[in-house]
Amino acid sequence: MYDNARNIELVRRAKAGDAAALDTLMRENAGLIRSVAGRFCGRGQDTEDLIQIGSIGMMKAVRGFDEEFGTAFSTYAVHMVAGELRRFLRDDGLIKVSRDIKRRGYLLFRAGKDFAARNGREPRISELCEMCSMSHEEVVTSLEAMAPAVSLQEKTGDDDSASLEELIGEDNSEEITNRLALAEAIKKLPQEDRILIYLRYYRGLTQCESARRLGLTQVKVSRREKKIIERLRGEMIV
Repeated sequence: MYDNARNIELVRRAKAGDAAALDTLMRENAGLIRSVAGRFCGRGQDTEDLIQIGSIGMMKAVRGFDEEFGTAFSTYAVHMVAGELRRFLRDDGLIKVSRDIKRRGYLLFRAGKDFAARNGREPRISELCEMCSMSHEEVVTSLEAMAPAVSLQEKTGDDDSASLEELIGEDNSEEITNRLALAEAIKKLPQEDRILIYLRYYRGLTQCESARRLGLTQVKVSRREKKIIERLRGEMIV
């Protein structure tokens, strides 16, 4: 049975920084998230992806809910979850890439490929700027926007280009066991941390993009990501 008073109490605690309260709130409202996400199925997106995006909407509902609205938390949450899913589908799941950025991205791709063929290495950002007559910001923005989603096994470009799996452990002889152990370790994370890992390593978003999704700063995302990876390392060692 839905308990609005309990939800509001959990919201109060979550806003005060109680991570356990937020995790409980997310868990107890998982059915609501799944129900709203179900309305958006059949549009070319995986159901679990929709649920994860819906969870971001639920977290935003927690941050934005005001008891003075005079409405049940669930009513407000449905609106926020549905809104986040609509944005996700409208923007094709990541960020909306303009034609101009796509054009710049194609030029950078061609220039980088030609440079690598001539010089046997990938060009630096400064070299791409010169070759394509673009500013540093334009190059970085275009490259990030055109980057495809990555998996846990692909290089992240951080920490000496290690994948998340490599950040956790290096025993390739037990790759399947490690993957299963990593999946179990991720399940033990608080909901907000699981969503951050999902955005960064499954959807392939940059820290800045993830921060915008979560309503956080890039610095907070960076710090939290480092703590999550350390925790996952600990879980894998045990």
